[in-house]
Amino acid sequence: MKNIKLNGDNFFTEETSPWEKADKGITRQIMGYNTQLMLVKVKFEKGAVGYVHDHFHSQGSYVASGKFKITIEGKSEVLSAGDGFFVPPNAKHGAECLEAGVLVDVFSPVREDFLK
Repeated sequence: MKNIKLNGDNFFTEETSPWEKADKGITRQIMGYNTQLMLVKVKFEKGAVGYVHDHFHSQGSYVASGKFKITIEGKSEVLSAGDGFFVPPNAKHGAECLEAGVLVDVFSPVREDFLK
């Protein structure tokens, strides 16, 4: 697994982890992980789309800023800063960014595909 540098072993500071391109208009920053849990910041430009997909991980997400149209299993809601959502394992889901912003995603177990 890719080594994520943490400040002290248990603390994350923004400058210790690089941003990486995830898709057009979307970048992500891995904040930390172990085999059971992963914390990731995902920055979206207005109009960027996290296309509908699924994975076996449980996912909880917090809208830190911006406005997003979130679709889970065909049902859509518009969420703003302070809102959040939960994606069960294998549920089809996606996000459309209506106003530039950041999602904070938590995955269990770790998204090993993000570490390659």
